Amino acid sequence: MTESKLPKENSDNPISKEDVDKLLHLLETIRYGSLTLIIQDGKIVLIEKNEKMKLK
Repeated sequence: MTESKLPKENSDNPISKEDVDKLLHLLETIRYGSLTLIIQDGKIVLIEKNEKMKLK
């Protein structure tokens, strides 16, 4: 059986479940571009989403 890699809610993990959910949502919705995480003191303080649109 594999163990879940997601953080537990009551742990000292700096990445909260809400942060993981936001990241997963952004990763699912972006087609072309990048996500940048800004981390300060071991915690995510900013997520930047740069999306590119291809024109035909």
